[in-house]
Amino acid sequence: MQIRKTRFVIAITALLVVGFMATSLISYFVAHDALSERIQEETLPLTSDNIYSEIQRDLLRSILISSLMSNDTFVRDWAVAGEQDAGQIIRYLESIQKKYSTITAFYVSDKTLNYYHPTGIIKQVDAGDPADDWYFRARQINDDYEINIDDDTADRSRISIFINYRVKDYNGNFIGVTGVGLAVNAVADLIETYQRRYGRQIYFVDREGAVMLHGSDFDGQMRLHERPGLKLLATQILTNPGTAFSYQRPDGHRIYLNSRLVSEFNWHLIVEQDERAAEARIHNTLIINILVSLAITALVLLIAHYTVRGYQRRLEEMATTDKLTGAANRQVFDMIFDQTVKLSKRNGEPISIITLDIDRFKEVNDTYGHEGGDTVIRKVADVMRRHIREADTLCRWGGEEFLLLLADCKLESARERAERLRLAIKEETMRFGRDDINITISLGVAEYQPGESLNEIINRADTAMYEAKRQGRDQVCSA
Repeated sequence: MQIRKTRFVIAITALLVVGFMATSLISYFVAHDALSERIQEETLPLTSDNIYSEIQRDLLRSILISSLMSNDTFVRDWAVAGEQDAGQIIRYLESIQKKYSTITAFYVSDKTLNYYHPTGIIKQVDAGDPADDWYFRARQINDDYEINIDDDTADRSRISIFINYRVKDYNGNFIGVTGVGLAVNAVADLIETYQRRYGRQIYFVDREGAVMLHGSDFDGQMRLHERPGLKLLATQILTNPGTAFSYQRPDGHRIYLNSRLVSEFNWHLIVEQDERAAEARIHNTLIINILVSLAITALVLLIAHYTVRGYQRRLEEMATTDKLTGAANRQVFDMIFDQTVKLSKRNGEPISIITLDIDRFKEVNDTYGHEGGDTVIRKVADVMRRHIREADTLCRWGGEEFLLLLADCKLESARERAERLRLAIKEETMRFGRDDINITISLGVAEYQPGESLNEIINRADTAMYEAKRQGRDQVCSA
């Protein structure tokens, strides 16, 4: 029985653990695949879009300012009039810079090639100076403006984003270039904000793959072709306006990457996310699921243990006790008798047996039916239990006959106890419905003899009991 119980517990445990683990792992891998797909198709592109949108917002504002400057009648009138008072344009540029919080404002005259700045005339642009190529390029473009990233003419240590807007006179003739400058630091701050908020690495590379702008925690090589894991993918990134994929670094970490071309800068915006950061929450969820599964398994096993133990106890009771009276049945009485005999031999204690039978029980059945007979048998068993010791064993031997095994009890003591039982049952009024039933019993007493079997001592006690019945019932006789 114990082996079956152990096997049952092991089977239930295995079933629950395998079931919960399979469910947790399947959920984990499904979530992992869904997360990978979401990062590549939604999350990283959304970050790129947000950064691009904010760059576009700042650029659009700067383009609008430059457009207003190029169409300002003051600028055109001053230029057409021959640029007589440089202080006027310098004050104008200074007011633009202060009003719109730009890092610079400028005007370059096509007639004098003077570079006007809020601090004064900085220089004359020269076609032979590579630093001034932007101006001569702007003279030739068909569009109204261009955006370029270059060293600031007023501060060569500073890289700025310039809006170069063409200026025309009232007849449509080109007369110069005006515009404003934005600090690249503004874009760098934008990168820092997004990296802190989302835990992603963001940087810009030019069309040759050189890293032009990045956050403070940027790690790795400054060229795309030299970054671990990206050597074979660099060309694909630089030749496509936008792409998304994942690659594996030498340390085994998988990186998700999204790139898009920012045509205004002619740079590629790169957004990367380490798989570990993205999966941290899924790993935590997996661990929580496993812990919850183990807790549920333990709870189910605990419930199963108490349920099985309860059923086992009930089965044992059904197998060892009489259903009607709760007394021991014949099957278990054999074992109890053997154990009691062994104990008595070891301790040198006497054993006695009392057999008893309800007198005229057939008349009770005939008068009150089997239900009345069952009530009487139950009442007799209850009265006997109230008058015996805890160490004594009461057994319903069959029908209306009972056995009482008395450990550490001589014949004389057993006879006295039998007499007390006889009187107790005789004085007990047993009620059935509206009727009172008075019952008597006949008892036989026998003391165990060394080497005697259970059947032998029962036969001697039965003989004494039948003698009591022959003598008129309601008596105790000894073997």
